[in-house]
Amino acid sequence: MNKRNTQQRRHLIVSQLQQQGELSVEQFAERFQTSEVTIRKDLTVLEQAGLLLRRYGGAVPVPQDFVSDSSFEKVSKRKLAIAKAAAELIKDHYRIIIDSGRTTAALLPELASKQGLVVMTNSLAVANALRELENEPTLLMTGGTWDPQSEAFQGQLAEQVLRAYDFDQLFIGADGIDLARGTTTYNELYSLSRVMAESAREVIVMLESDKLGRKIHNLELPWAMVKVLISDDGLSDAAVAQITEQGVKVIRVQA
Repeated sequence: MNKRNTQQRRHLIVSQLQQQGELSVEQFAERFQTSEVTIRKDLTVLEQAGLLLRRYGGAVPVPQDFVSDSSFEKVSKRKLAIAKAAAELIKDHYRIIIDSGRTTAALLPELASKQGLVVMTNSLAVANALRELENEPTLLMTGGTWDPQSEAFQGQLAEQVLRAYDFDQLFIGADGIDLARGTTTYNELYSLSRVMAESAREVIVMLESDKLGRKIHNLELPWAMVKVLISDDGLSDAAVAQITEQGVKVIRVQA
């Protein structure tokens, strides 16, 4: 099945769950005349994107208390719109790094149409989702010391592994934006982010606009290391102007 049909099938899976409440892998496989292995991959990718929840033997739609929460829905739409814009920057056969984080994880379903990708990550969640993609990108893991706070590998071993490669792009999130300095983080273990940035020719930051103005003292990436910032239309014209003055291209998407 070609990639267009894969995307169509996944849209129909979400739609049918919303209509019927719960369906099994076997039911989906019968409806779409495909294998249960393929359906399980679909469900994994869609769960990573926050579009459904896996259950034993099948899936259910996202609970109504989440769906009815306007702020949750808006954040989800923002992440997906940002991820779609980020994916448009990726060419076939690119070597990319995907950092851990919810916003960067939203990028994963968008990679299904890319061919010959090599993807390095420090996140087990990202790695597991990549393994489910039908186009089977080459997966590289940093290794290192597991950090439960960031739910990712950190430390000197991870940094050494990264320095042994060169990459076309890094996709990374942040906890905040400091208009004068760059991206900021609550995590004290941010040296790996710098090494990731040094290992890539382009650094693309994926960030929702509501993180602007957060008072966070840890500078993760100075603007000099950032090539592109992708955010949503909540980012003000004034903020865009200040960031652009730092030599960063700003892409705003409608959420």
